[in-house]
Amino acid sequence: MNIAEHIERGAKFFPHKAALIFEGKSFTYKQLNELVNRAANGLQGLGVKRGDRVALFLPNIPEFVISYLGILKIGAIAVSISVMLKCDEVRLILNDCEAKVVITTESLSRQVPDAELAYLEHLLIAESEANKRSSLEEMMANASPEARAIKMDRHEPAAILYTSGTTGFPKGATLSHGNVISNIYAKNRCCKMQPEDRLLLYLPLFHCFGQNAILNSAFNACATIVLQRRFVPAEILSAIARERITMFFGVPTVFIKLLELHPSECDFSSVRYYFSASAPMSAEIVQQWQSLHHLVIHEGYGLTETSPFACYNHELKYKFGSIGMPIENVEMQAIDRDGKEVAPGVVGELVIRGPNVMLGYWNRPVETAQVLKNGWFHTGDLGWMDDDGYFYIVDRLKDMINVSGFKVYPNEVERVLATHPAVAEVAVYGVPDPVKGEIVKANILLKSGQWLVAEDAIAFCSERIAAYKVPHLIQFVDSLPKNATGKVLKRLLRQSHTQPSQHLVQKVKTLPVFEAASLLQAPLLTSE
Repeated sequence: MNIAEHIERGAKFFPHKAALIFEGKSFTYKQLNELVNRAANGLQGLGVKRGDRVALFLPNIPEFVISYLGILKIGAIAVSISVMLKCDEVRLILNDCEAKVVITTESLSRQVPDAELAYLEHLLIAESEANKRSSLEEMMANASPEARAIKMDRHEPAAILYTSGTTGFPKGATLSHGNVISNIYAKNRCCKMQPEDRLLLYLPLFHCFGQNAILNSAFNACATIVLQRRFVPAEILSAIARERITMFFGVPTVFIKLLELHPSECDFSSVRYYFSASAPMSAEIVQQWQSLHHLVIHEGYGLTETSPFACYNHELKYKFGSIGMPIENVEMQAIDRDGKEVAPGVVGELVIRGPNVMLGYWNRPVETAQVLKNGWFHTGDLGWMDDDGYFYIVDRLKDMINVSGFKVYPNEVERVLATHPAVAEVAVYGVPDPVKGEIVKANILLKSGQWLVAEDAIAFCSERIAAYKVPHLIQFVDSLPKNATGKVLKRLLRQSHTQPSQHLVQKVKTLPVFEAASLLQAPLLTSE
């Protein structure tokens, strides 16, 4: 087996069908496969062999797709690096995986410290003038367009995707050909993906969601990918209408942003299916979307370590607020501290077992052993199962707040605050307290034109949840730090807690006079 066999299948059965569309240029399955073959042959000409690591430090451009599939065809391992990383972070990853080749752009190459990379042999530049560096385009032009994907064992590594590193240094989740192939077939079935479908892909290709749940799944179904560099609402809306997109994949932040637009700006008439993952979606947003666009937003759950698809809500019976049930051939349980499965309705850590679970973290046997136990992957997420077998996410185990011995799940508090009409987004987390151990803090991003004071936000929560769950620190912010797929980085929020007054001053400077006065009368820290 080889993941890249899907592009060969598309070239065989749909040679003249559009496989990839990017900024007005269309590539048929036949054309794309030939470009992939040139990349594969060119890399072999540079000495890349089965098992060698080739790093992709690229934005959402066709060269990512072509290079990625070319790497897989020759049995090498594709290493995806976030384009948001800087020099020191890039160096850490490239040395960790011992990358032999890096493919990047001229501008991003400034973050690749050539002299400090012990294993790097070639740096290939895509999309722009290569100057003194080697050009990816030139390498491909001199290579043959004929190649076949080599046969790989299902347990041989195909890709390394580095986690966002919220608990320390990034770790390379290593996915096998079998992991990805089992996952994309499950995705095809759950979403009922067909060759006639047209998928918009603006989520980053260096992330597992964009790479496997959209790109590889679409090619496996012989569908068409419309590739966008990034999420820009006006460009996204234009592409949906122009390209007649049928399947729209996003994260909660995207759907929130689109709901803020006037309905006259949004032509979603061609879209038959919506899907969200990466972070919990509030039931209010799902219901608003369904009311406005007459379709639910299906939800999935998974992690980079599970390729990523593990749970789906649902092709047969949709339940609001649930992440659904495990996909085929995958098992999921909620367990207690002793590793025993808990009863329905009881919160425990979610563990997953199946063909989607990664091989392990690259060169990290200790960290691998901490999360892979007796075949089960320990997610670090807290959740519970209802009597019908549907699962519900409560929160991250490490994000749980301990207030005087009482457990507070930030997601529960966030769901309450998200129902306030002035609140656009909110992140809740724990901060140290000398008396209670931890107290609850909320960072709130207000909707445009709306205002709210800390005491009113606290009163709103007090009417709806137990006193120990109510935030005692409220901070109004202009943005929340997020990773590439919109997941809030609470580690950064906890770190920034040491200087709340600076954030308040910055916010006050941008507020109308009446709002600034109200905020100054309502201090960040309130009493019980």
